[in-house]
Amino acid sequence: MHQQTDVLVLGGAGVDTIVHVPELPLPYADSYMIRPGIETRAGQSGDFVALGLHALGLRTHHLDMIGDDHEGDLVRALHRDRGIPLTEAPQSRGTKRAVNLVGPDGRRLSLYDASRGHDSDRFDESTVRRLVAASRHAHVVITQPCAFTLPVLREAGVTVSTDLHDWDGIDTYHEAFALQADIVFLSTTALTDPERTMRDIAGRGRARIVVATAGADGSYLLYDDELTHTAAVTPPAPVVDSNGAGDAFASGFVLGLLNGEDPRRCALHGTVAGAYACTVPSSRTDAIGRDELLARVAEVETERAAEGMGTTSGPVRGAGGLS
Repeated sequence: MHQQTDVLVLGGAGVDTIVHVPELPLPYADSYMIRPGIETRAGQSGDFVALGLHALGLRTHHLDMIGDDHEGDLVRALHRDRGIPLTEAPQSRGTKRAVNLVGPDGRRLSLYDASRGHDSDRFDESTVRRLVAASRHAHVVITQPCAFTLPVLREAGVTVSTDLHDWDGIDTYHEAFALQADIVFLSTTALTDPERTMRDIAGRGRARIVVATAGADGSYLLYDDELTHTAAVTPPAPVVDSNGAGDAFASGFVLGLLNGEDPRRCALHGTVAGAYACTVPSSRTDAIGRDELLARVAEVETERAAEGMGTTSGPVRGAGGLS
């Protein structure tokens, strides 16, 4: 089949209700007056990856289970308005939803509604095969029932990326994703020894690239058995919300890979995209465009070359070196 899609995104379509709180953790009180208000909008991990890839000029298609409900209408409208093809499977329990508490510094705490899905949920295999046959790459979100598509994607021969988010390196649910993807993203947030976890993923699974994002400390890339560090970049505006930053990082990184860039340079693409995402209010779903990203990457490379840094900060030596 003729390839009509650059990236097929599987899973992670849903709706967030954004609640701005005076601080995190939120002290107990009978009530709080919330400003600038409470807003519900479409946009969870898969939506953000699809939006980010689309904004970067990649032909993107999104597949997920969506309910016949108000939240589903918001997801459908988001994709329709942005011009991103969406294939939906019916979800009788309703569209995924969450409440995000956002602090003044942009940090957020997400509360996911675990009732909107069931262990028996499955995508129609013929639909997955049809979509992946027209795709160059697949990005798999760790929502149900995406783990069951991994063997089909492998059989189709496309490269696969996934984001484990704040995996602790132990929870068995994440292992199917961690060990069956070619490119694995995760956060260092819940890891006691990030390098050990990264090497374990690469050693036991299929991953040839493992990336651990560390917020203001930048990111770490394991590639060709070498661990390198990419320093963070200065966001182009004040930081207002970290929600979606990891999804933006993955989008920027995948753009670089599909353009044939060295993974070490792809990490800078992701870093720039993630920094931009932190400047976007949680009530919006804007993503950095291709021209702006590439211009900023070139600018950072020039600055770091002048400082003798290069694209990355160089190898990280020794086990546990990401502490």
